[in-house]
Amino acid sequence: MSRLRNRGWVLPASFTLALLFGLLPLPELLLPLRPYWLALVLAYWVIETPDRVGLGFAFCIGLLADLMFGGILGDQALRLVVMAFILQRFRARIRFFPLSQQALAMGGLLFNDRVIDAAIHLLAGERLLPWSYWWAPLLGMALWVPLYLLLDALRLGKRRR
Repeated sequence: MSRLRNRGWVLPASFTLALLFGLLPLPELLLPLRPYWLALVLAYWVIETPDRVGLGFAFCIGLLADLMFGGILGDQALRLVVMAFILQRFRARIRFFPLSQQALAMGGLLFNDRVIDAAIHLLAGERLLPWSYWWAPLLGMALWVPLYLLLDALRLGKRRR
């Protein structure tokens, strides 16, 4: 039996938790700082297992998130597909970066995600996003290394000695 087959629960569990973390109620002051958990988890899986998670998966999970979070239908789907496309295009380079450089790349991708989200809100005629909304990519960048190490340990079944 393959070790990866035994760990098949990690992919759905990680996306389920990411969706639930996105639904957790936060105080009004902290709402703009909420990291985009779904994008971080998607980025990990696109980098590490591109044969299982790709553009179609990103679109479907984005539509599910749109339905769960009650936003503009297709907003998160578009944002996640753009992120998955960029990650697939540069996967070979990003995968071999040290984790600190991967975190910087993730910060850039999360900032790009915020730009796309702001453009969608602007085109939909919704109110402009507050300036504190732009701090979330920095928090996501800081969370990349621990999240990557956690998901990698769960996926590969590494144990502490």
